[in-house]
Amino acid sequence: MAASSESVPELIARFNELIQSSQKGDLVLVAMTPIQSLTIAFREQQNREDATQSVFESFVQILTRQLAEIEVCTDNPDSNRNGQLEACLRLTAECFRCLRNACIQSDKNQSHGRNVGLIDPTIQILQFLHRLRSFQSDTLLAAFRCGLQFLGNLVAGNEESKHIVWKNAFPDLFLFLIVTDQFFKCPDLVAAMYTKLNNQERVIVLDLLSAKLSEILGSPVGSDELTVPVRMMQFLAGCFLEKCKAVLKFTSTTDAEDEEALIVVRLLDILCETTSNHEKFSYLQNSPGLVEAVVELLYQTHLAGKQSRNVFSVSQSLSFTRHISHPAVGFKAHLIHLIGNLCYNNHENQDKVRELGGISLILDNCSIDDNNPFVSQWAVFAIRILTEQNMQNQEVISQMTRQGVADSAMLSNMGLQIEERDGKLYVKSQEKS
Repeated sequence: MAASSESVPELIARFNELIQSSQKGDLVLVAMTPIQSLTIAFREQQNREDATQSVFESFVQILTRQLAEIEVCTDNPDSNRNGQLEACLRLTAECFRCLRNACIQSDKNQSHGRNVGLIDPTIQILQFLHRLRSFQSDTLLAAFRCGLQFLGNLVAGNEESKHIVWKNAFPDLFLFLIVTDQFFKCPDLVAAMYTKLNNQERVIVLDLLSAKLSEILGSPVGSDELTVPVRMMQFLAGCFLEKCKAVLKFTSTTDAEDEEALIVVRLLDILCETTSNHEKFSYLQNSPGLVEAVVELLYQTHLAGKQSRNVFSVSQSLSFTRHISHPAVGFKAHLIHLIGNLCYNNHENQDKVRELGGISLILDNCSIDDNNPFVSQWAVFAIRILTEQNMQNQEVISQMTRQGVADSAMLSNMGLQIEERDGKLYVKSQEKS
């Protein structure tokens, strides 16, 4: 509850009265304290339910007046104006902070904010702050960050609000989100905007996102690295599941630049990189349908490569320059890499891969392939992960060896050996020399 002894309805009534009666020059002094009280109060779900449309109408008035003040201060810069601008930014940041809290898991307050017209002045302020490159301050960054968080909470699970934000915010605000760490702080807003992009724009977004993820994952242990929200990665995993079959368009030489297929390649790269960091992204192992989709896609691409000559076909010649720049080069190797990551220390996923016929499929991709550099190494990695403390998966490989489907030399190259005990074959790791 708020630090004030007043109830939320009382706080709102006093806040609205102060806003209506305040003069232009004293708005910061008059409004700051009651807004801070509401910010604290709206941390609680019950208090959010007590919010009325009138309080959102008052915020429209405040933000509209602050936008005008900010514009005046930046158009006529001097020492006095700088102090006035800081005060405007402090009030603006607190407004966004309060609105952010008010919209947490509240359809009612999301609708109030949208219906009174809060989206338009919010986006205008954020776009204006983005342009204030010459006036960098903690207060400005706080206002910008809280404004983005407010928009993110406003659109979470609210299709009508998503549409309005998209209509008003693209492309400037969205592109700013991508190239800064703010991208990861507003996963719902980013997801809402991403769904509205065309395929070419999505490829660009995923390239930038991949670069940002590499930067984060490469940060030294103990650094102030940014946390990637669970919802963001779950959203991207869902995008991969929805569109992954589009990569099969690459079987045609005329579709080498197909943007929908390129999206699948970029998403797979991101999933491989993130799942390699088991400590931070182990939750992706539990993404519904992901293991099944990856094994099925490996089967489909492997089959497509056998049915006709294309980028998914095994190539063992030195003259593979025709495909070296193809975006799908290495795609099957990355699928095997992802299978290994998803099965690491996860017995359930190990079993799924076996039940789907994935073990024999991976073994069938162990040979050197110019179209899939390092595929044999990733196959070794995946097989060792799949057989680790999993006797049923070891038995599958043992039976394949007995039947001549897999030979001992191939397994030896993978760091595995077959041992016979009591008439049964067992797979075990080779002793290190």
